[in-house]
Amino acid sequence: MLQDSLVPAVGREKIMHALYEAAEVEHCLMCTYLYAAFSLRDGEGEGLTAEEAEAVARWRRAILGVAIDEMSHLVAVWNITAALGGAPHLGRTNFPLDPGYLPAGLVVRLAPFSEAVIQHFIYLERPEGSDESDGAGFESPADLTRAIPGLRLTPTGYDYRTVGEFYEEISGNLRQFVEEIGEAAVFCGDPALQLGQAEIRLVGARPVMHLESALAAIETIIIEGEGAPADRDNSHFQRFIAIREEFNALKTKNPDFSPAHPAAVNPVLRRPPQPEGHVWIEDMNAMATIDLANAAYALMLRLLAEVYVLPSSDDDKLLHVGTAVGLMQALTPLAERAVRLPAGPSNPHCHAGVSFTALRDTAALPPGPSARRYYLERMEELVAAADQIEQADPRAQRAAKVLHNLAGRLRDAPAIPIGRE
Repeated sequence: MLQDSLVPAVGREKIMHALYEAAEVEHCLMCTYLYAAFSLRDGEGEGLTAEEAEAVARWRRAILGVAIDEMSHLVAVWNITAALGGAPHLGRTNFPLDPGYLPAGLVVRLAPFSEAVIQHFIYLERPEGSDESDGAGFESPADLTRAIPGLRLTPTGYDYRTVGEFYEEISGNLRQFVEEIGEAAVFCGDPALQLGQAEIRLVGARPVMHLESALAAIETIIIEGEGAPADRDNSHFQRFIAIREEFNALKTKNPDFSPAHPAAVNPVLRRPPQPEGHVWIEDMNAMATIDLANAAYALMLRLLAEVYVLPSSDDDKLLHVGTAVGLMQALTPLAERAVRLPAGPSNPHCHAGVSFTALRDTAALPPGPSARRYYLERMEELVAAADQIEQADPRAQRAAKVLHNLAGRLRDAPAIPIGRE
């Protein structure tokens, strides 16, 4: 039997497991913020007054900005993971997440913008010590724990009250690991595999070479989210607080103010075995739109996985990053179109919505000509599907144009030199 003294309290496997969960947290938050932003109405033509339209447009920009920050945080987490010699984790479970999958205080599901949803976002980004409550309907079961006492080898989920607290624990584990085996041994990954500013202009895309840069990346995540320790004005927490205050003021002025389309809560494309808490999408136009949006999203994830197996000297790294960003630009109008389409006869009370379906496999492909062929073939399938969607809708037109351009970019990329397979 192993003696506790022979098993380290912290090691690479435990930290990697925590970083994989951090990636899932950032990934889930990004999707929920995007879904709320996509649900917002657009201008006076969709029932808003001039004042309301201006405010809603500002909220959309603010929420999308937070979602971009979450993507930046995701890149920072992936860079730390790669610095430790690991492969970034892009997967997650499908929405909604069961209570306890992440800590009990973190309820994750797709829902359109509302008073309860913005309060939920405030709660998710709250600093330690905040007395903000969760949004109505998002409350989690009490006293759920995930840690398993006595286990030393198999990593288990951390229990934490806030996302910032979780990152502080990861920082502590990194410090301890460096003390035990040394900085060079801890940060043994190839830095050329990370994403940098040359490939994508995100704050989180900074090289992680040692403990100082890893801790700086984590500190940026905490400050941008909670605003801790100074609770700064431009933190996610404060941005959501500002939206709540303006929403309440406009609602007081106009009790009928409805800033969002009635998009589905937790939409799915097939009837789930347990339908409670889901909206089954049956409308054929909505299904085609969501199917294409989900396919673009899944391809984006695989391309992001691909860039982490390519060194910075490889031209395909920049090609695939640019294609992944372009796919997000195609997904946006498709998701906005979905919330304007009916869900179907089983749910006449609400509209559809993109489901961000997560596949079991988002891994990178073996680099070389075969990967290039795979990505081009898949992009051409997306183009063909986009051309079949009703082109009278300007949003469908924009998505199709982006996908055509991306396919052309992949098709016209310089051939991979012989011997680089």
